[in-house]
Amino acid sequence: MYVRRKAVVAAECGVATRDHVLPGDTSEDALIHLVDTLDQDPAVHGILVQLPLPKHINPDQVLHHISPWKDVDGFTASNAGYLCLRHSHPHVIPCTPLGCLELLKRSNVPISGSHAVVLGRSNIVGMPMAHLLLRHNATVTVCHSRTNSEELDHSVRDYTRNADIVIAAMGRPLLVKGDWIKPGAVVLDVGINYVPDSAGSEKNKIVGDVDFDEVKLVASQITPVPGGVGPMTIAMLMHNVLDLAELSQETI
Repeated sequence: MYVRRKAVVAAECGVATRDHVLPGDTSEDALIHLVDTLDQDPAVHGILVQLPLPKHINPDQVLHHISPWKDVDGFTASNAGYLCLRHSHPHVIPCTPLGCLELLKRSNVPISGSHAVVLGRSNIVGMPMAHLLLRHNATVTVCHSRTNSEELDHSVRDYTRNADIVIAAMGRPLLVKGDWIKPGAVVLDVGINYVPDSAGSEKNKIVGDVDFDEVKLVASQITPVPGGVGPMTIAMLMHNVLDLAELSQETI
């Protein structure tokens, strides 16, 4: 759903896009050749490789061929590394964590001094989100699939109950329940999960990692799924494209 929206929003913002839709059996070398070609094209300001890739392609190898100043997703080792270093400046920050940060700021949620719990440790959301919150002086706990894995739900709940900010990005539908959340906490749901619309139904619906109906009764602020973090992710993608386009003019 959000993949399709990227092109629509880009057109609305006046950002020209080129879609390269490749067959599933495309070789890693062929994909890298395409990335290299785009990377050398001065008319291209940002390159986005839609993840996940087929199992026979190593995403790290592909991302390695994107220059940091064209890495619109912020996934290259250079930009990820600079995000982890204090007082350094990555060219761009991954779109979903940046969107979450923007939501917190515009909702006047105190970050500095707050206890934030991030559920998930992916390179796309969890890890950059944790580092971004640290940059804004939050005390951060990261929970993941090996957090006391024999009793995952129980052990993670022990952390979230003490959090001022909870960011759920584990990819487990409706994992976070109302009794997981401290009254008044702020909850951002990054999860996108497809589940049956009703018992026996062949249709699917989209739900997040948070049980919205339960948690909204406890949290002071909460994002819905769909319609919460997703649109902000696309907005931050456009923000990153603009930043990289301006950077390209500075380096000419």
